[in-house]
Amino acid sequence: MEQAQAGSLAPTPSIFAPFATGRFRHWGPAWIVMMADVDAASILTAFATGAAYHYALLWFLALLVVPLFFIQEAAGRIGAVTGKGLGELARGRYSTTVSALIVFPMAGADVVCYIAEYAAIALALTIFGIPPLLSLPAVFVAHVALVAGGKIRWVERVLMAISGLLIITVLVALFLRGVLPYSPVYVSSAPAYVFLMAANAGAVVMPFMLFYQSSATAERGGTVRHVRRETLFAAVASEVLMIALVMIAAGLSPSTSFFSPRGFSSALSAVAGPYGLVVLGVGLVAAAFLALVVISLGSAWGVVEALGLPRSRVFWVYALESVPAVIVPLLIPSLLTLVLVLMVALVLILVGPGILVGRLAADPGIMGSSASRGFWKIGYWASLAFVVGCGVIALV
Repeated sequence: MEQAQAGSLAPTPSIFAPFATGRFRHWGPAWIVMMADVDAASILTAFATGAAYHYALLWFLALLVVPLFFIQEAAGRIGAVTGKGLGELARGRYSTTVSALIVFPMAGADVVCYIAEYAAIALALTIFGIPPLLSLPAVFVAHVALVAGGKIRWVERVLMAISGLLIITVLVALFLRGVLPYSPVYVSSAPAYVFLMAANAGAVVMPFMLFYQSSATAERGGTVRHVRRETLFAAVASEVLMIALVMIAAGLSPSTSFFSPRGFSSALSAVAGPYGLVVLGVGLVAAAFLALVVISLGSAWGVVEALGLPRSRVFWVYALESVPAVIVPLLIPSLLTLVLVLMVALVLILVGPGILVGRLAADPGIMGSSASRGFWKIGYWASLAFVVGCGVIALV
């Protein structure tokens, strides 16, 4: 049952096949979703972490590889074994009502993600002198137009290219910044420290990631072994990028001016130099745009699958969810503060989809011999509890 069951899903031409043959013919879902996880909101969270505590939270970011791997592995394994997305499975296993109760909060969470991405893009483009009033509508048009073009296989190739650009910009910026003599291990009970831990935990696993990797893997196919290998590799790469971003931001002054667009640009320029500032600006925009497309696809698929709607409705869900995200950042002056608060909120919104994935992955009636047992079952639930627990602690 490791291969997607024939006839269990009848997709339109696969959107996840940049490599038709060869060793990497199944490569893509885990990598793309992990790179989308290093989105502009996560980058800004890393900047705030480095500015406040230098390298002190690097140990925590390295630890987050574990929950990221276990949670995403379960979602990818479900897609590989069943050939179906989470929304379709929930509707078939339970009911349309139960499925909708799970999916609609997820869709609401994705609107929150959109807001965070658009806010981060607006902040990044101020580096180039482009005000949010101009940048946000322009990005919205480009965002919707990319999916409206219809050639989704080409979209995936674009996403792979953007992920490469993101990696290059982060590594170049770290080289320009240099490694500083800060300790990577420090623990504190200070409210600010705990809040940043929760924000980083919220940035590591977002609800859309579960739906995206499940549906993407269902369409691409592949074995459970492949899903685990790719997910582990991508999880490590994702957190290495986050660690690099914190190191870049170490030494920034977390003053009040840091939370304004002008102060943000000045602070980054002070530590990375004018060239590093441009590199980081490009990386921020690339990361946010990659995340916007992946979040949109994951959310829209979840909604249409859960309600049993035709795939032709995906675009309208995709477009309508984005409208509030363009407006909200224009109304809130402190964009970085907005992003950090949203990251903590996402930890709690993860509960519903997280429970769904855990139950489906452990159900022998759905997963057969690939159902979660022993080590994998304990690892998943412990990981979900850890991530959600961070959010609860931050709010107490």
